[in-house]
Amino acid sequence: PHNPLYAINKMLQTFDAQFTDEMRQEVADSGRTIHEVLTVASMIEKETDGTDRTTIASVIYNRLNNPGASTAGYLQIDATIQYVLPEGKIVQESDYQGVDSPYNTYLHVGLTPTPIANPGLASLQAALNPESHNYYYYVLNPATGAHQFSTTQEEHEQYRAQFAAAAAAASTQSEGE
Repeated sequence: PHNPLYAINKMLQTFDAQFTDEMRQEVADSGRTIHEVLTVASMIEKETDGTDRTTIASVIYNRLNNPGASTAGYLQIDATIQYVLPEGKIVQESDYQGVDSPYNTYLHVGLTPTPIANPGLASLQAALNPESHNYYYYVLNPATGAHQFSTTQEEHEQYRAQFAAAAAAASTQSEGE
């Protein structure tokens, strides 16, 4: 077995090999830091199945770049809550306010202090090249496993209610079988 210093150095070497000079220039051109891009990429990595990385990246940047919008700069990313909880513990969204941590993006504006995961190259690319749109919200459709994106909180809440009702109906139906 290797010592921890060896493992850290190996990870840094791999990162340096994967994070090209072109990517570093993209970061510099964006006005962000590598740390910020890595943090966004880590959130993307944990929030998606991979099909909508660039859309989620855009939602994150829309929230960060427009603190006067309805989200007020709060990222409200569920994966940041899961990051600070003991492994396997799941809390309901209604309990998020009780999770006292600088990683709680429901309580704290902006990015988390550090990345919450080791992002893959696809998530790094998405953080560097997000889609351009006006989405500020997304919710997972449990029936399809896909995210539904919206521009307003009202629209977002309609999707949430729709998906919750569908899930409740499906649960009631399965109980009766």
